[in-house]
Amino acid sequence: MATREEVEAALHGLVDLLGSVPPEVRRRLSADRTVSCHVTDLDLVWSGRLCDDGIVDVTETGSERAQVRLSVDSDDLVGLADGRLAVPVAWATGRLKVQAGPMDLLRLRALL
Repeated sequence: MATREEVEAALHGLVDLLGSVPPEVRRRLSADRTVSCHVTDLDLVWSGRLCDDGIVDVTETGSERAQVRLSVDSDDLVGLADGRLAVPVAWATGRLKVQAGPMDLLRLRALL
């Protein structure tokens, strides 16, 4: 199990990775949505807002209430951030769970 600090660093790494998507692609694919990430084994939740600038206003919230909700354990989150685990593989095998509307799922798929 990863530590809280490792998870926080991984989250910020993923936020930076989404920030590196070319601005014209982000503008075309993003919509203003609230996003949460529940790290299941640590029972921690971070949330932010997905917009044209990427994911902004990331804070630890304790609440999963968001339009796009991700659930993942700490080791898999770290693996996603450092490239050892691919998002499609994690999603297809149930290691990453995503709850979102159909259009949000399509946008996320294109961004990730």
